[in-house]
Order: sequence, then C-alpha cells, then structure tokens
Amino acid sequence: MYVSIVGCHEVPLPYYKQKLAAERVIIDSGVPHTILRATQFHSLLRTMFDSTSKLPLMLVPGFRFQPVDEAEVGLELATLAQAPPAGKAPEMGGPEIREAVDFARTYLAATGKKRTLVPLKVPGSTYRAYRAGGNLTPGRAVGVRTFEDYLT
Repeated sequence: MYVSIVGCHEVPLPYYKQKLAAERVIIDSGVPHTILRATQFHSLLRTMFDSTSKLPLMLVPGFRFQPVDEAEVGLELATLAQAPPAGKAPEMGGPEIREAVDFARTYLAATGKKRTLVPLKVPGSTYRAYRAGGNLTPGRAVGVRTFEDYLT
C-alpha cells in the first residue's frame, strides 16, 4: 500500500517527482501492490495560509486546489488494504475544486484575520502544470468534508 499524489506524473515539482519515482520502484518490483493517489490534504492549505497570513498582504497561488480530508483518505486506505492488491487504485480528491484565493478567503473568515489577498501568477513549468489542473482529479471527488468543515 502506497499513498501518492494526484498529478505526480504531470507537475514537475521535486517532491512530486520523488513520489512518482517511488511508485515506479513499487510497480517495477513485481510485488502485488495498491497505489492510491490523493489530492492535497486540507492541512497543507491550512499550513500554507498560516505562514502566508503573517503579513498584511497575503500571497496566494494563482491556481486551483481540490483539498481532501486526511481521515477520508485514511478510510479509503483501510478499505483498499482489506481488498486484493489493485495496482493503481482510482484517484481520490476532495469535494470541491476552487481557486486558491477562494480557499484563502474561507481561511481568513474562519480565523478572523483580515488580509489583502494577492494572487501570484508565477511563470515556469511547475506553475503552468498547476494552472492546467495537473493537481486535480475532477472525476474522482470522493471526499465529502470541505475545507470550511475542516477549519470549523
């Protein structure tokens, strides 16, 4: 059983490349396995917004996220662990796909902070892959707990 990241084959971020390399090692081993790719966890967005909200201007990525609840991923892993090895299991994503700035507004409302949001449009292949939705799995919005639910 291995937990990976949706888009690790599309987004050229070093961490994603490591996750994809680990998938290849598992697949090439010939050992029966199950790999579950999940979108970013709610806690990743929370951590990102916690760190970027320290100044009056809050820099926010200029692309979309589909955060998923860690507990829901854990339940999916438990279900998959009780079944025969599936190879690559269907990807798992959270219930909503929204611009990062929208999630940042939700974060600010939940924390009572007031910040001016500044969406970043960064050049390069990594951000281009994010802007193209490489980190999303719209056909597999399995999770039900929203980011707002997570924050409350």
